[in-house]
Formats: sequence, C-alpha cells, structure tokens
Amino acid sequence: MSGERSSVTTSQPSGSEQQSSLLRAAIRTECERLEEDALYSARGHFEAARLWGRVHLGVGVPTAVLAALASVSAFNALPEVAGALSILVAAMSAVSTFLNPSEKAQTYHQAGTAFNSVRSRTRILREITSLSSRTDDDLAAILDGLTAEKDELNQSSPLIPRPAFERARKGIEAGESSYKADAGAKLLR
Repeated sequence: MSGERSSVTTSQPSGSEQQSSLLRAAIRTECERLEEDALYSARGHFEAARLWGRVHLGVGVPTAVLAALASVSAFNALPEVAGALSILVAAMSAVSTFLNPSEKAQTYHQAGTAFNSVRSRTRILREITSLSSRTDDDLAAILDGLTAEKDELNQSSPLIPRPAFERARKGIEAGESSYKADAGAKLLR
C-alpha cells in the first residue's frame, strides 16, 4: 500500500426509486399470475374444443353412413330396413342439431386462442416491456388493460367442462405448455 486512500461510495436508492422498484416487482408478480390464469383457461378451452370435435365426428360420421345405408336399402327394395335407418338418421340429426358440437368446438377454440393472446402479451410485458424505459404508470396501464381483457373473456367464454379442465391441468403439470427457451432463461438467472 502506498498510503493512497480509496473510497467507495454506495448510494441508497431514493424513496421514489425504491417505490418504483417495488411497483415493477408487483407488476411482474401480477403478470405471472395473469399468465398462469390465461394458460389454464386457454388449455381448458382447447381441451373442451377437442371434446366437442370428437362429439361432432362421433355423431356426424355415423349419421352420414346410416343415411347412405338407408338410401341403398330403399333402392334395394328393403323398405323396413330403409325406414328403420331413416328414423335413426332423423334422431341422430336432431341430436346433432340440438347439441351443435361443431359450433361449440369452434367457440371453445376461439376462446382458447383469445386467452393465449392475453398470455403472450402478458409475458412480453413481463419479460421485455417492463425492462424498457416506459414509465411505471404506462406499465400499470398495460397490465390493467390485459387484466380487463382477461376478465371480459372470463365473462363471455363458455364454461370449461370439468373433465376438460382436469386434462388441461394434467398436461400443464406434465410440462406440455413449457417452452424450451424458458428453461434456458431460468439457467441464466
């Protein structure tokens, strides 16, 4: 040592800096909650869409096949068979019309896509936008908008059947909705 003195100055964050830091941490935490909620909702709706797609095929394909058999039976002079098949086709068509599984599948799929959109935009807010030079008020406003959109989707979307939600939950817990990029990002933190 040559007798020189060095001083290290440490500055304490000001009250407003500390408040900003706390607010950004709270925004980040709320984004994580919103992402998780949107993930479960999206996956539940996709599972419900898959269920109704199966119902659509399970009712529609046999109805079409039975209708074809009924017409063949009529042309082959088998009126009893043609009549019985026609009654069955009419009943299955009525069930299909009543349940409307194709429309339900599409409605659930659209809801799942909308929840995925909220999830993606929330992740971008948490991972990218929050690191930008945007003000705390801007970030809070973006989060408020995403939360309001999710709440509106919750109100306007059909209820997720319990079996569809359970299949979605099991898939999520098995890692089906995880990104490889996220695993790498966690290693860097």
